[in-house]
Amino acid sequence: MSTDYIMTALGTAAAVLTSLSYVPQVRKALPKDSTKDLSIRMLIALTSGLALWVAYGLLKGDWVIALANLVGGSLVGLVLICKARDMVEKR
Repeated sequence: MSTDYIMTALGTAAAVLTSLSYVPQVRKALPKDSTKDLSIRMLIALTSGLALWVAYGLLKGDWVIALANLVGGSLVGLVLICKARDMVEKR
């Protein structure tokens, strides 16, 4: 087994686990008024950071980095949208 194969498999496993770790948070954020304990600043920073990782992965030509962070960023972005929705509805 080559080192490149092992590195790709390791990166893919890490990417799947970290990307899917956001799914429970998304499920909790979907009902209205369920995001009061979440920080909007943290969600903005995390979504922005994940978007930068996508750009980095694309520039580097590393599909594992790009795809994993695209999935994670999309999920966190959805939580951010839910948080914004809840903030607007409270006004």
